[in-house]
Amino acid sequence: MIKTDLPYLENDLKEVVNIFENGENLDIKHLYSEKTDRVVNTIVVGGKSYAFGNYIGENNSDIVRKRLIKRYAKLSLYKALSAYLGISAPWGSLTGIRPTKLAYQSINETGEFHDFFTQTLKVSEEKTELVQKVLSSQKNYYIVDDSWTDFFVFIPFCPSRCGYCSFITSDLRSASKLVDKYVDTLIYEINASKKFIKNLRSIYVGGGTPVALSDEQLDRVLSALDDINCGVEYTVEAGRPDVITENKIAILKKHKVNRICVNPQTFNDKTLKLLNRKHTADEVKEKYNMVKDDFSVNMDLIAGLPEETFEDFKYSLDTAISLSPDDITVHTLCIKRGSDLSETVKRLPENETEKMVEYAYKKLTSRGYNPYYLYRQKYASANLENVGYAKSGKECVYNIDTMEEISSTVACGANAISKRIKGTEIVERYAAPKDVASYLNKIEVILENKEILFK
Repeated sequence: MIKTDLPYLENDLKEVVNIFENGENLDIKHLYSEKTDRVVNTIVVGGKSYAFGNYIGENNSDIVRKRLIKRYAKLSLYKALSAYLGISAPWGSLTGIRPTKLAYQSINETGEFHDFFTQTLKVSEEKTELVQKVLSSQKNYYIVDDSWTDFFVFIPFCPSRCGYCSFITSDLRSASKLVDKYVDTLIYEINASKKFIKNLRSIYVGGGTPVALSDEQLDRVLSALDDINCGVEYTVEAGRPDVITENKIAILKKHKVNRICVNPQTFNDKTLKLLNRKHTADEVKEKYNMVKDDFSVNMDLIAGLPEETFEDFKYSLDTAISLSPDDITVHTLCIKRGSDLSETVKRLPENETEKMVEYAYKKLTSRGYNPYYLYRQKYASANLENVGYAKSGKECVYNIDTMEEISSTVACGANAISKRIKGTEIVERYAAPKDVASYLNKIEVILENKEILFK
């Protein structure tokens, strides 16, 4: 529990508390004071008091001043709890989802980010090195240009709901009556949204599991995108191997899709069953071999799955590497409200998960896979990160654009978030309704709001 003199920062400070296991059980007070160019944050925990003073400048704008006040309040709380508990976290006081965006911001302002990360924010050398490698991998892709556009389409249906999933997705069987209407409405929105495209960078059809649609439905959705496909990167999340068929592959090829995702999450059959995934590890290998010659392929794995040991994860990662896909993304399991796992698993064993993530970094980089994008999520095991690794030249443009927010996104579908990029500092957003029924009923309002966003 935390009490603060700055109530508007309460949620931000709670995020720092959640970095530490059982931190939410501590009685914490945050006292704030400021002078013209300096702030003082005093943290009282367990009868001990820790005070930190920081210079924030005298002539900064209100926006910069507020940013610095929040940064130093969070940093002070982190340093106090770290000292009190005798624990250091790999990402230090950082709780945001885009560490690389903060690194770019620091480089623009000061010419460097290493000292800012390690000395100011208390990020470990290992994680700072990871950020540096990501920035290096992005060198040929990182272009901030208001005219660039990515086109995103969301399919919120899956053959079954995975235990860790908190997305607004529906089991196809229970949502079957809505699927045809959703496809019709989605195609209508796609056609009405094409006028918002300036210079197209990529097309991404995600979910959910897009290929869980029927052959006819999938063909109709992709047909609606044919006239905007000018040879750009074009990804469809095939995702679940239990719905990848010869017919679906033929449809993807017909529409000139060039990148797909075949996501095992784990190569351990026991865990797949526990997660309610309706396929085996052997099926992943079988479907991968069906598509590897026609598409650039990404595979997703999750570190920290329930009941998995380090050796289980090591086996999955080594298996994925042996198959040699172009991209391998390693996620840290996040237990969010709305997922089935949130009912049974509260916090994951941190040491095991850290070992998994460290092994993935060392093994993948030694095998020619470079980290090229990363992001973090609340409630992730051990406060760790998700990292996309790719062979040189096989990096996913859409992933980089989305994480770094350097290209506008025209997004279609329920729960799809459109973004308008204005330089490096301003990102305007519009989120469509999350549930399918609301999306269907409000499609004209959605289009009106997108018209305002992109005008």
